[in-house]
Amino acid sequence: MVRRRVMHEETGENGRLVAVVATHRRLADLRRTLAALLAAPARDLAAVLVVDNASDDGTADWLAAQRDPRLHVLTLPENRGGAGGFEAGMRQAMAALSPDWLLVMDDDSRPEPGALATFQRLDLGGYDGIAAAVRCPDGTLADMNRPTFNPFWHKRILARTLLGGGRGAFHLGERDFARTGLRPIDGASFVGFFVRARVVAEAGYPDPALFLYGDDAIYTMGLTRAGYRLGFAPEVRFVHASTTYSPADPRLRPLWKSYYYHRNLLILYRIATGIFFYPVLCLYIPRWLYRLRHHGGERRQFLTLFGLALKDGLRGQTGRPHAEVLDRARALNE
Repeated sequence: MVRRRVMHEETGENGRLVAVVATHRRLADLRRTLAALLAAPARDLAAVLVVDNASDDGTADWLAAQRDPRLHVLTLPENRGGAGGFEAGMRQAMAALSPDWLLVMDDDSRPEPGALATFQRLDLGGYDGIAAAVRCPDGTLADMNRPTFNPFWHKRILARTLLGGGRGAFHLGERDFARTGLRPIDGASFVGFFVRARVVAEAGYPDPALFLYGDDAIYTMGLTRAGYRLGFAPEVRFVHASTTYSPADPRLRPLWKSYYYHRNLLILYRIATGIFFYPVLCLYIPRWLYRLRHHGGERRQFLTLFGLALKDGLRGQTGRPHAEVLDRARALNE
């Protein structure tokens, strides 16, 4: 149940903005994130809905003690992952908080001072969703949050990719972050992603069965494929203090996350590549298997989870219960 009533107040030029934050066992991060959000005036940010994915680290008690009337809390009975948290939160925000725009974001990300006011001043005519410019705390680009083009929808970008451009050919980079003004994109992450409530009502919600990883890219590219227009706003700046990826340790930790990572990438690649899916698959499967070199004494566990991901991803099946994934990972370690 969502607690606290909706406050009706003056809104910014782009209407009533409601932020949806999914959290799980990261209270220190959540406290910083909410402080940054609630520092914005109500005109720029009307409400914040925190989705607590059954945290057991004191998150529920801390949230219950907060008194800002703009803060609302949805507590889930079990951890549904980022995808399940965003789906439940967006659905509740649409039903109870009357948004014109939704802002979806992780609990370890936050808007820079003035970012939401900048969003409210944007001329968003013709755009259905907006991605913010996301950097790491040290000022470098947050690689996982770089807006993207689908090269298979753009001949020139596909050519640059095939000619050695790699990921840099279809992900926005420093030059794009330095320019001003909106520009179209095909996909974005759920860190500083703004979407019109009307679009959500028409197109639906993220797939909660994805659990985590790739749910944002699948959702936003699905919007683009359905004819909605997404844009990148470099003036709207966010910070993402993620520790998911580390240059010192390229493994996904804990290891069970590798199941979702590879399964959901297969689902995303099928959406993105169309008839080129299987040729692309022949390129990526060897790259993924090459990651075995990072796993030392847990190669059998990695290969077993990877095999499950391959089986489910190729079939487009997302119904494997999270408890089963955890049980498989535990059994492999016994």
